Amino acid sequence: MKPYRLLYPMRTYLIVSGRREEANVMAADWVTIVSARPFMVGVAVAPGRVTHGLIRKYGEFVVSVPSLEMLDDVWVVGTKHGPKKLGETSITLVPSKVVGTPGIKEALANLECRVIDGRDYGDHTWFVGEVVGSSYREEAFPDDSPNLEANFLAHASWTDFVTFGRRIYRPGP
Repeated sequence: MKPYRLLYPMRTYLIVSGRREEANVMAADWVTIVSARPFMVGVAVAPGRVTHGLIRKYGEFVVSVPSLEMLDDVWVVGTKHGPKKLGETSITLVPSKVVGTPGIKEALANLECRVIDGRDYGDHTWFVGEVVGSSYREEAFPDDSPNLEANFLAHASWTDFVTFGRRIYRPGP
């Protein structure tokens, strides 16, 4: 077993990069919050990916939050390469509020990021982006909390994905 698999299941995200005909989407599990103030997120991208070159070129990316209903599209953009793969999906790219990179209409949320750093660690580049704009579906985030019935997607193993159950656990008696 690859030791990094011991950290799974992990939430799955879609990373949008590029603009217009160049726009590309890739699936990514290695995404996390880096800072709350200012709000920053990081994503690991292999240098051989089209997304890597587009993030370097434009200095921005969008983190889109897919739902279970997008699973087939997540699989296509996670296993195929280059912008032409979008023709095999039902993904609709829409203008972002602040950055030139589009967001995904079908996503539960889109976080628009401007790159503030990119460093190579092993076989990936860790891109850190300041979140400068966002949009989301109200029903997926009522009262400033995620609605677990919105079917947020998590990657369990190679071809296996899960969503979160309805039951909430809290510490204490």
